[in-house]
Amino acid sequence: MARIAVNRDDSIDLKAALLFQDFTNRITGVKLKIISTEKSRRGDVLIGNHQLPLNNVKASDITEDGFYISSTDGYLRIVKGSGKGTVYGVVTLLEDYFGIHYYAAETYSINKSKDMIVPSGICRVENPSFRYRQTQSYSLKDPMYKLWHRLEEPEEVFAGDLWVHTFNKLLPAAEFGEKHPEYYSFINGQRRPGVASQWCLTNPDVFEIVAHRLDSIFKANTGMKIISVSQNDSQTHCSCSECKAIDEYEGSPSGTIVFFLNKLAARFPDKEFSTLAYLYSVPPPKHIKPLPNVNIMLCDIDCYREVPLTENSSGKAFINNMERWSKITNNIFVWDYGINFDNYISPFPNFHVLQPNMELFKKNKATMHFSQIASIKGGDFSELRSYLVAKLLWNTSVNVDSVIRSFLDGYYGKASPYLYNYLILQKGALLGSNIPLWIYDTPVTHKSGMLNKVLMKQYNELFDEAEKAVANNRIFLNRVRESRLSIQYAELEIARTEPIGNVAVLKEKLDLFRQRAKDLGVVSLNERNNTIEEYCDLYSQRNFSQKKINLAQGAEVSYIIPAEAPYDKIAGKALTDGLYGGTAFNESWVGWLGKNADFVIDLNQNQEVRGIEVDFLHKLGAWILLPKKMSCYTSTDNKNFTLMGTTEIVEDRDPQVKYVNIPIKFSKAVHTRYIKVNIETIGLCPAWHYGVGNPAWFFIDEVLVY
Repeated sequence: MARIAVNRDDSIDLKAALLFQDFTNRITGVKLKIISTEKSRRGDVLIGNHQLPLNNVKASDITEDGFYISSTDGYLRIVKGSGKGTVYGVVTLLEDYFGIHYYAAETYSINKSKDMIVPSGICRVENPSFRYRQTQSYSLKDPMYKLWHRLEEPEEVFAGDLWVHTFNKLLPAAEFGEKHPEYYSFINGQRRPGVASQWCLTNPDVFEIVAHRLDSIFKANTGMKIISVSQNDSQTHCSCSECKAIDEYEGSPSGTIVFFLNKLAARFPDKEFSTLAYLYSVPPPKHIKPLPNVNIMLCDIDCYREVPLTENSSGKAFINNMERWSKITNNIFVWDYGINFDNYISPFPNFHVLQPNMELFKKNKATMHFSQIASIKGGDFSELRSYLVAKLLWNTSVNVDSVIRSFLDGYYGKASPYLYNYLILQKGALLGSNIPLWIYDTPVTHKSGMLNKVLMKQYNELFDEAEKAVANNRIFLNRVRESRLSIQYAELEIARTEPIGNVAVLKEKLDLFRQRAKDLGVVSLNERNNTIEEYCDLYSQRNFSQKKINLAQGAEVSYIIPAEAPYDKIAGKALTDGLYGGTAFNESWVGWLGKNADFVIDLNQNQEVRGIEVDFLHKLGAWILLPKKMSCYTSTDNKNFTLMGTTEIVEDRDPQVKYVNIPIKFSKAVHTRYIKVNIETIGLCPAWHYGVGNPAWFFIDEVLVY
């Protein structure tokens, strides 16, 4: 019987030995003995750094986290370079030669056997495509899942868990903003300190304070070599004369960022500093080059996902910037986005773009990669997405179709062929529609494309067949039903954009969606943590409740101050069509940016009116805030208007996405034909908001006249 030989003083190798011992025991029921390396004999499993070169494999052939597996000389050898290579070698051996596949948290396949025969003649070196591999998945709560898929998390690598959007953590506006506004961005004519404000990167005092704090953080986190010094999650970079001069010379706001980071890199040459190239700072500087220990975290948040980055205009613009970065640095960390953050449960068929995009990142010198897929339980094919992304992070050259088929077979059983056909059909429908796939999409965007009525019927038929195929297996059936939630959600969202024909049928669909989600433990709807329960309650309230008779139903609306493009396209009908908008601002809503709204509703004839109500969207993450106040006027001739009331609107800092109904009740009923509504903007986003100092949006939908 084989034994496991290992140097117990090496914690990684010992972890690999224990992992191999654990799973061989699960397979065979036999617990292999762990011995020290010097006591090994032919037939044993040797884990650790030894016996190289062997079969022309040298230690230099193995990179960080890579490994070498050999069975050519009577031993089974698993050798690492640096990092966790022996652990990952054990995982590969168990997966590729003994059929263990880890699908999700505490969910894996295992084939029981009396024997585990390792083929002779194995001589295999594997190195990861990226030295740092990060993703998102609810399954990461299972430590074995994370280990199996060779993933890392920021707190394991970045000192003080400072890995992104760290400006306010390192130089808090609450601590320095009042006494030293000069430390923060100059925006629209003045210094504007705030939790989302950026730094004035040319201020020498800022540099010294930050350098001192970083020194303390590194000393408190011995052994950790990298930290993030990166812009807050906003577009509020400094435009003071000093910062502006550098950025204009460099042709990008990344100029001052690299200027500042290079100073830190020179102060701490034995450390590595990661910074964001994100939103306004994606274009690289023209002249200054990042020092080797400056890590550029390049983000493609503005790109569409229906095709690879090489095939649409948004992607091509990003590629241009990435290629320019790769000419001035070899230290690139790509942050890619692969899910719908406003609607986690909405269909998001992007599996076909993952591999070509990752290969592109690798080609352009990305050595670290975060694939942000936000795979919550119940998200669109969450487990498959997490599984495939992890495989690609390790090896961008895997056969994607084989990985998908293998996963579907193992995770869904006999339902697999129907779900595979569903994925293929939806991918083709997306590509054929020529409608972009966006990370803040809504199903409504695709109701004439991949989610049209004919296709939705076919999707449901495939899910019906999938459910029938596993009807006798509760585990597989629940997994199929969980994946079906995305189509159920899409049906509900699309249904509310049209006059509801059969209310009873739609109520049944809503109730089924709510109950299935509850039974399956699916809670969250989006990145703001709005719950499915809240969604269903609000859906019922907005679409099924008995509404007051709206005198403005179908009325013509004329604009004195027009809405902002492109939200003006539907302005002629959206406010009086009787259909309420959803949480996505890019459908059914009419919006204004940093200016007031002023419009007149024509009731077509004089009618008795007692008041109005206006429906507002509140969505702080999209810079959509409530306005300052609203006033209502009436007129019989559309020339002479009488003020009927004004409402001051209370500021709302709640991060939850919601709808806010603002009423103005008249002191007495009036006979009138024309209703003029004036809405006063707050102007610029306040100091507590992400967009501090920049114009704020407000969006409205229905106007009710009663």
